[in-house]
Amino acid sequence: MSDGIPQQAEGAGPGARGLRGERRSRLERRRRIWWSLLYGSFRPRRRRPSRRLQDVSYRGLDWHGAHLWAVSIGILILSVSDAFLTVVLLSRGAVEANPFMAAIVGRDVTVFAAIKIAITGMSVTLMVFLARYRFMRLVRVDVLLYCIFGVYVLLIWHELGMLRQLTDAHPL
Repeated sequence: MSDGIPQQAEGAGPGARGLRGERRSRLERRRRIWWSLLYGSFRPRRRRPSRRLQDVSYRGLDWHGAHLWAVSIGILILSVSDAFLTVVLLSRGAVEANPFMAAIVGRDVTVFAAIKIAITGMSVTLMVFLARYRFMRLVRVDVLLYCIFGVYVLLIWHELGMLRQLTDAHPL
């Protein structure tokens, strides 16, 4: 090459054919969302934020630390416990404080539990995906996961105390 560009860079531009021909396949890999999610779950590649300058604000990772897995599982277990204790407390005369959930639990307990656990599961999944971001530029999302875990622990403790009071007042 006479323009000063090294020969290794030949064919490196988008859409350019190098010495060996086109390397990209004809299939658009970004359209296979479910395959990408499954494949990336078992063979993660992005364990650290990207080196690319355009990716500085977006830090999507395929691999998250075990601490996020543990706190996520803990939140989900506490959510199931909360749903169970809520149903038990309601059967003993307590009142649901959340008006949205009160409308659902009054109709069907199974739907109540499914919606509660689904909302919690989707929220925790989203928060794990965004764990390295800062919420309102103040607090990292992974710290919020730990706060939610703590709030759930306090909620379960409160519900167990309520259950003890109701059992003492109205024994079976």
